[in-house]
Amino acid sequence: MSGEPGSKSLRGLTKRSEFLRAARGNRAGRPSVALQSISVEDPLPGIGLTVSKKCGNAPERSRIKRRLRAAARACAGSFRAQHDYVLLGRREALHTPFDELVGDLGHLLERVHKSKTIRATTPSPTTPSPTTPSPRLDAIGPMAPGTSDHE
Repeated sequence: MSGEPGSKSLRGLTKRSEFLRAARGNRAGRPSVALQSISVEDPLPGIGLTVSKKCGNAPERSRIKRRLRAAARACAGSFRAQHDYVLLGRREALHTPFDELVGDLGHLLERVHKSKTIRATTPSPTTPSPTTPSPRLDAIGPMAPGTSDHE
């Protein structure tokens, strides 16, 4: 993916550990492709492609990967330095017009980076704050005298 004149050079992901690390990061999806992203220390953006056997036979999977590789080259300027990306190809990528595929990838790149800032500033609604008492303990009421839960 590197060596294209006039484009930002991209590093290819080859090790399984790189793909697994990206799976722990931010993710976003469209019908034709899903994107996983995580920040790393390497200065060049890393790109990995994967297409499962559920998407079709070997020639179909290869065609999906070729189309995603071309879409990644078209969006090379949108990939951020010090990030690894994994593109998960889906069967719809076979029949999606190429311009739409490039547009989807550009949209996904915006979403994974936007969701990172949203997660960092918004507290999780399921995590109780340490100052609020548990509602279950309030519903039980005070314990009867002479009883202890330490026996």
